[in-house]
Amino acid sequence: MARAPLTRDEVLVVAADLVKRDGPEALTMRKLAAELGTAVTSIYWHVGNRESLLDALVERTVADLGGIRPRGATPAERVVSVARTLRRQLRDHPHLVAMVHERGLTERMFLPAQQALVREVHAAGLRGAGAADAVRAVQFQVVGYVLVERNRERAPVQRPGEEELWDTALAEDDAALARSLSRPVDQDRLFLTSVRALVKSLLEPGSCS
Repeated sequence: MARAPLTRDEVLVVAADLVKRDGPEALTMRKLAAELGTAVTSIYWHVGNRESLLDALVERTVADLGGIRPRGATPAERVVSVARTLRRQLRDHPHLVAMVHERGLTERMFLPAQQALVREVHAAGLRGAGAADAVRAVQFQVVGYVLVERNRERAPVQRPGEEELWDTALAEDDAALARSLSRPVDQDRLFLTSVRALVKSLLEPGSCS
């Protein structure tokens, strides 16, 4: 059975999947052609050379990361929902996000999330520099948290680990604290705790004045 005609969109979808799976260095025209079951010349016809392909992938990534729809009954709940969505996007597309950054389009990539946050901090009554500080504080919290998560995931096994380091004496006689710090981090719960606390303080009247 003859293969259906190749399309530019199909090339970009498969290229993005290849980058997400194996990283940008794995994206060669020959490997992409093999994934698509076509000739290298056919890929050149649709997307140009590798640099043009990477540029197109970056543009596609920026567009894909733009769909953030806040959810919740209050501005605070909706800001938290934006933060959660942004974290998920950054974690789900690490290699593609790195490509966007390397091509100098990071600020453009974050613009949709910033716009969503602007609407919500305005709804909460913030304006001007205070609103700008709130938007950036949430964005930086999310990005910083994701960077810490990824560094922890890539780090070698720690010896001694937290479970061996913390005891009641080190925790100033707080046995419950020692037990909690000796357990693995619940990254989702900790993220929500930190973001909710940040958002609560940012949206309180006079907090960003």
